Amino acid sequence: MLEKTMRMNALFDFYHPLLTDKQRNYLQLYYSDDYSLGEISESFAVSRQAVYDNIRRSELMLEEYEEKLLLYHRYRWRQRLYKELRQEAGSEPLLSIIEELEQSEE
Repeated sequence: MLEKTMRMNALFDFYHPLLTDKQRNYLQLYYSDDYSLGEISESFAVSRQAVYDNIRRSELMLEEYEEKLLLYHRYRWRQRLYKELRQEAGSEPLLSIIEELEQSEE
């Protein structure tokens, strides 16, 4: 479950502008703020099932966006390359360039 939560939070970071306000709110509360389905349903005066259905549809949408756009995949790939570069780089100037590249990603 922790892996799924981490993945959903990462996908959310990349693709939240493509979601509706309701989808963003539910996912934020569920994955980032650790609200239960019941707590979310009380906050929005809807059934627990409605919250569950919305979250599941939103998860599928995030996965579909990632499948097509690969933003998270490419981010992880670049992070791995930066790590390898840092390990192989011996000089301070090269390390500074790598750090600058990493900061430009954020």
